Amino acid sequence: MMQVLSSTWALMLGMMLLMVGNGIQSTLLGVRGGIESFSTLEMSFVMAGYFVGFLGGSRLAPEMIRRVGHVRVFAALASLISAVMILYPYPIFTNPIAWTIGRCIVGFCFSGVYVTAESWLNNQSTNENRGQALSLYMIVQTLGIVGAQAALLIGDPAGFEVFIIASVLVSISFAPILLSVTPTPAYETSKPMTLRQLFESSPLGCVGIFLLGGVYSGLFGMSAVYGAAIGLTLVQISTFVATFYIGAMLLQYPIGWMSDRIDRRFLIMVTGLIGGVAAIVGMWADEGFWILLGAAFVVGGMTNPLYSLLLAHTNDHIEYEDMPAASGGLIFINGLGAIAGPLITGWLMGPNVVGPSGFFLFIGALLLCVAAYAAYRSTRRPAVPVEDTGAYAAVTQTLTPVAMEVAQEMVIEAEQDGDEPEQAA
Repeated sequence: MMQVLSSTWALMLGMMLLMVGNGIQSTLLGVRGGIESFSTLEMSFVMAGYFVGFLGGSRLAPEMIRRVGHVRVFAALASLISAVMILYPYPIFTNPIAWTIGRCIVGFCFSGVYVTAESWLNNQSTNENRGQALSLYMIVQTLGIVGAQAALLIGDPAGFEVFIIASVLVSISFAPILLSVTPTPAYETSKPMTLRQLFESSPLGCVGIFLLGGVYSGLFGMSAVYGAAIGLTLVQISTFVATFYIGAMLLQYPIGWMSDRIDRRFLIMVTGLIGGVAAIVGMWADEGFWILLGAAFVVGGMTNPLYSLLLAHTNDHIEYEDMPAASGGLIFINGLGAIAGPLITGWLMGPNVVGPSGFFLFIGALLLCVAAYAAYRSTRRPAVPVEDTGAYAAVTQTLTPVAMEVAQEMVIEAEQDGDEPEQAA
């Protein structure tokens, strides 16, 4: 791991700063929206904008890299992110429409930055350390978002200071990368399988990943809005949001360990059920902050491994040569669910529908749907024998097709070598 860090430290440092900036702006907008008296429905459109842009960016960024190169794409997109972040608090831009447009731009740019960074990472890595590099990259992403919640406490969310801090962090993030990383050829992604082919190969994988897109975007986009709606302090909101990601980081490995030893459909069902029940508990935890944190830890801890489980289950039903191609389709399906997540969550959180507890209701309902569908699919065809299942690769829902293909190729190599791929935290 230290060898990987020594060769990629500039890229990892830059990505850490970018993730801190991204984590700050997402949570900060949720808090500031409450201060500006935006409705939960208005904030849902703001938060959904990020995922609209992200889905578009993940598909267009490779072509941008091919045309002008890594350095120009990375610098241009990071600069645009920084500019948008510093414009959010200005009165002329403080309205839901402007924020939604800004979030679309930021989502598009972050997706392009991720594609660029992951292409660099892939080209800098060797077959021997690619698994460690991808693991380190995902750890850095998670730590960046968790660290962002602490950075929120530096200034007053009603002022300009925290927006400026987020903008500055993004601005300086690409300095170590651009000054020390040699540009490399663009990473060529495979043409994705058709959605029909994917669904016929793994109905559970497709449906589950679509539903998890809604869960993830609801957590990432609306958790701060929920915290502000129930009257949490800024410290409590930052702790609450961070707990989702801490749970995801700590529970990824043990669930991955189990996935290689029991029927994955059963594990998907149990994981979805536990996460769904925890979310339902969270609906009645408004007055007990520690109960709320417990619910957040379990929900986050079940959601992230579920994505990896569904990917591994899908791989069990497709040929090795189709795995890289399948990654693009799976990310597209996940992105469609992610766009809908904040919109439905915001509608449910409205005062005339469910209220703030609609946040946990939506997440709990989706996770229980994943569990129910896994149980149903268990009756439709025999389970793949454990000894014949593919390896489990721990991935997150923030990966672009570039890193997803790398993860898929690692699974193929591990299976052919008879080893398990290295787990990511």
